[in-house]
Amino acid sequence: MTDLVEASQLNLVLCHTCGKACDATRALHECDRCGAPLHERKPNSLARTWAYLIAALVFYIPANLLPVMNTQMLGEGEDSTIMSGVIEFASHGAWDIAVIIFIASIAVPATKFVALGLLLVTVQRGSTWAQKERSTLYRFVELIGYWSMLDVLVVALVAALVKFQALGDIEPRPGILFFGLVVVFTMLAAMSFDPRMIWETRPPKEHTDEVSSH
Repeated sequence: MTDLVEASQLNLVLCHTCGKACDATRALHECDRCGAPLHERKPNSLARTWAYLIAALVFYIPANLLPVMNTQMLGEGEDSTIMSGVIEFASHGAWDIAVIIFIASIAVPATKFVALGLLLVTVQRGSTWAQKERSTLYRFVELIGYWSMLDVLVVALVAALVKFQALGDIEPRPGILFFGLVVVFTMLAAMSFDPRMIWETRPPKEHTDEVSSH
């Protein structure tokens, strides 16, 4: 099998905005299609990904410990955390909503933490282990990231439904804010990670400047 030819050997660099393969030897270091700055690698990818991921982990704790909503029925109010909400929906027979909240609010963030942590550690070590599978894992993390807001959507829909039927009142609590921050920071972490580093066979150096001319 012949050796793979890298983009840098062909003086090509991929635009992060529109995905076009651009000539890295051009005098102007910007995409000739969309005008975005060109980088051989995303600037400070590892540092920014670690920072966003750690921030998400910090917010994940109060997101699960603090109540996400307060339910008032017939004059009695009760605060609910994410997990207690899952149990409450399940106990009332709403298994579909319980499963959706559990997957979106607990399983998905936990999966993203583990997957991104694995990608960061293996890239920093210059590992060649399961490179194709790790690339697939990164695409999977990007795909599921957009579904993490389902819990926020469920709380909003349930609140609107309860108010509409005049059965009581539901108000959001601080936990939903922290959960929203978890979603935002995990998405930023996934966007900051440069999957091309997976294919590097030695620990990568951080790139802080735009692509330089040859």
